Amino acid sequence: MSNYTLEQLEGYRPFPGPVVCAILDGIGLGKRDESDGVCLANTPVLDALMTGPLYTQLKAHGTAVGMPSDSDMGNSEVGHNTLGAGRVYPQGAKRVHEALASGALYDGEGWSGLMQRAKSGGTVHFIGLLSDGNVHSHIDHLFALLDRCREEKVQKVRVHVLLDGRDVGEKSALRYLAPTEKKLAELSAEGREYRIASGGGRMVTTMDRYKADWSIVERGWKAHVLGEGRAFASASEAVQTYYDEDPAVTDQYLDSFVVTENGKPAGTIEDGDAVLFFNFRGDRALELSKAFEVEEFAHFDRKRRPGVFYAGMMEYDGDTHTPAHYLVEPSRKEGVLSEYLCASGVTSFAISETQKYGHVTYFWNGNKTDYIDERLEEYVEVPSDRVPFDQRPWMKAAEITDATIAAVKGGQHKFIRLNYANGDMVAHTGVPAATRIAVEAVDLALARLLPAIEQAGGIALLLADHGNADLMFTEKDGRREPHVAHTLNPVPCMIQDYSGVNRFRMKPKGEIPNPGLSHIAATLCNFLGFEAPQDYDPSLIVLDS
Repeated sequence: MSNYTLEQLEGYRPFPGPVVCAILDGIGLGKRDESDGVCLANTPVLDALMTGPLYTQLKAHGTAVGMPSDSDMGNSEVGHNTLGAGRVYPQGAKRVHEALASGALYDGEGWSGLMQRAKSGGTVHFIGLLSDGNVHSHIDHLFALLDRCREEKVQKVRVHVLLDGRDVGEKSALRYLAPTEKKLAELSAEGREYRIASGGGRMVTTMDRYKADWSIVERGWKAHVLGEGRAFASASEAVQTYYDEDPAVTDQYLDSFVVTENGKPAGTIEDGDAVLFFNFRGDRALELSKAFEVEEFAHFDRKRRPGVFYAGMMEYDGDTHTPAHYLVEPSRKEGVLSEYLCASGVTSFAISETQKYGHVTYFWNGNKTDYIDERLEEYVEVPSDRVPFDQRPWMKAAEITDATIAAVKGGQHKFIRLNYANGDMVAHTGVPAATRIAVEAVDLALARLLPAIEQAGGIALLLADHGNADLMFTEKDGRREPHVAHTLNPVPCMIQDYSGVNRFRMKPKGEIPNPGLSHIAATLCNFLGFEAPQDYDPSLIVLDS
């Protein structure tokens, strides 16, 4: 830890209050028209902050956060990774793309283990999110893996599809299922059997995170492993049936299903098989991975745990090394801000509700699960509601604010970071009225939090990790289509210096050509009285002596 000690910032004078970084998840800067839920919301606090002298806009998508191209949206994982790391690291999507292009993905023990089971007569199962959202997975990655299976003469493949409707159009599942079913049919030649075996919407099947609701994972386990669920002749039939039965339902909430042949499940997971979770993002892949790998398991009755070779597209947790096998080596994020602050004796406090708790801890800390230094850090998780977020768009903003105000007044923590999940989680539901309320709930929370920081004589830095609520719908041929994915819009960065001790100012426009999330760690270092590490992207502010 001593290697991460920071140098003091010349001319800096200490002040009594904390430095508070509030991440307003999903609150980007849109077109300021009727599609813009941030603009339409009543937000007197945000409006005032955006006219202050310490205000700028940041890039929060594409290459600025380590994605393959600037057509790729940002997300909370890569956003918090970048915020905490102070530099741009290649993220999951880019690393997988490069590993597939070079062939390196097939060279490691992960792919070799899958193929050994196939050569011994086992079925290869692919589980993952079926879309081109490029946030958790990409359909092109799956197709490349299927082609490789054909090249390596794998006889039996089953795909277990998780339906998106969140990072892509809310009712777009058939658009991805049709080419997938076609491709599997084409690959089913020369004795090969490639087909879809099960599936379900991502918010009710398999892809839980942060232990919010293990019943979601159990539902996936029953469908994928045990072959238990509503039966259909094909995945497309399942989706169309669900659409017909409930026209209001969207893909992410479609119930689990099992594809059957002659009255039997088409692809249960059995002893001797191989399983690949082809999502590259870790937060919603960890729990199913543990269900396959952990022997002593109390979260639900698995009924049976097949003896399989299990692998992830990537290592989803670098601390616990979950899963044990994976295809693509993760980028190791060393020297993240939390390591530097702990080495320099800075006390810190991190808080969010369950849905984003791992983002202000695990992702912020460079994909490290545990405390960096438990003596100096305190992490608080506020349990999220287990209801659709449009039904309670205020979520846990009030409770997070209560706890943060208490931390500010307590005076024990010099650096405080928090995440308000409302703007992201509610906007994903595609309900405009709820999205506006969500943004207003965050504004109301800030109206309570900022005076506490002012009274303590601290500094507040508020920003978003990506956009979402700033685009509620798009229009095509005169029709409005709900937009439930993240956006490519910039995000606000608003600073309020209540310390009254130092004179900070924004660097002149153009000095940092394309300011982004990676510049925040260095900025926080300066606010805390330190020179930023030399390999960090430069600070947004200057201290006038």
